[in-house]
Amino acid sequence: MRFHTRKWVKPEDLNPNGTLFGGKLLAWIDEELALYAIIQLENSRIVTKHMSEINFRSSAKQGDIIEIGILVVKFGNTSLTLKCEARNMMTRETIITIDSTTMVSLGADGKPKAHGKTKIEYVKNRLDSI
Repeated sequence: MRFHTRKWVKPEDLNPNGTLFGGKLLAWIDEELALYAIIQLENSRIVTKHMSEINFRSSAKQGDIIEIGILVVKFGNTSLTLKCEARNMMTRETIITIDSTTMVSLGADGKPKAHGKTKIEYVKNRLDSI
């Protein structure tokens, strides 16, 4: 799994218990998965279709740094299925795991559109071929 982004837990990210609000973490994850899919599928029209069971395993507090990791599980015809893990860089504990999130590529009409991708492409490789 490659860890692509980091988030700093600030006061506005906390729940009444003084720990990271789960909804905030899920929003960060959904955004990161969407950005990853946009780059991989080269289409800015990406939506989250499905998210499997969400397993909260630990938490984080103000000042902690959260790392979000992504692993490609499968390329579908119109979709990209990703696995995700968020971990606390301060404690080294996994905070959440999501085994499967399906991101769908859409056309201008808002309907699923085939993307033609079959493997991970790195931006540096795309730039090298120009």
